[in-house]
Amino acid sequence: MHDIVDLRSDTLTLPTREMREAMARAEVGDDVWEEDPTVQRLEAMAAERMGKEAGLFVTSGTQGNLVSVLAQTRPGQEIVLDADAHIVNYEVAGAAVIGGVQTRPVRTERGFLTPAQVREALRPANIHVPPTGLVCVENTHNRHGGTCCTPEEIAAVAEVAHGAGVPVHLDGARLFNAAVALRRDARDFARHVDSVTFCLSKGLAAPVGSVVCGSREMIARARRARKMLGGGMRQAGVIAAAGIVALERMVDRLAEDHANARALAEGVARLPGVSIDPGSVQTNIVIFRVARPGGAEELVRGCAARKVKIHAIGPAAIRCVTHKDVDDEDIRRAIDALAEITGRW
Repeated sequence: MHDIVDLRSDTLTLPTREMREAMARAEVGDDVWEEDPTVQRLEAMAAERMGKEAGLFVTSGTQGNLVSVLAQTRPGQEIVLDADAHIVNYEVAGAAVIGGVQTRPVRTERGFLTPAQVREALRPANIHVPPTGLVCVENTHNRHGGTCCTPEEIAAVAEVAHGAGVPVHLDGARLFNAAVALRRDARDFARHVDSVTFCLSKGLAAPVGSVVCGSREMIARARRARKMLGGGMRQAGVIAAAGIVALERMVDRLAEDHANARALAEGVARLPGVSIDPGSVQTNIVIFRVARPGGAEELVRGCAARKVKIHAIGPAAIRCVTHKDVDDEDIRRAIDALAEITGRW
């Protein structure tokens, strides 16, 4: 149990003692010169986990997505992706501002494009329209409540895109959550895409960073894009060391976060004035609707007064995210806090 139960995001995880010790003793060099041995070890480990030729350590998932877009598109092109994708909603229009590409958002049922939707969204050869430069898939899907798509679903989308000569990028910020939930190797999800990025600093609990993986040629272009964005780091092995521990120690325990998320969803489903289908919770994100006008903000304030932090993602929706710094007793405290507030409605 913790003094404050913080369910706002899994980005709030604190590094483990083992991570801090690894950071203190990390062997370092200048990574812009590609001479940091700890960064090189992390990148090689990540590439091996994804089944790709090479990896690139970046500061964040947003930077990982942006360098992946820049490395595989040119100005004036278009990227096809789900309308609720992180790239569309939470990355400050970087693809448009810096990459000169526009997004073509497509509404989906669970956050995942179908092959038919991709086929329909691909642009024809026409001087009036931007050519399709990239198809992006997000797994797990943040705004759809941590939903997972299978490797087979990704492969089907990639087949359509590749048939038109269009590469595919996988925003796998929480890819290891999908791998654990579906009991599949992470390589299975990345096998048919041209690039993939995953975060070390969410459920895996490292303090900083993500890794982009792809072919050697694609990673070379992404490295140049990272430098252009000011993302070239010097003795970055200090933080890469924590990422290595994250990959070695923190993946399997994600199942605990999933179990806590299901317990939270089941508790919330019993409360008045809110709604959620516990069966829809696949990983560590719980999103529930609030019927009462102003109820979402009321829940945020009331829970905060009870040392439970939750996040309103709109006027009628709450998102809670479980992680290593939330245990089963914390989940009970959160449910009790929500019950006290909704019990007066």
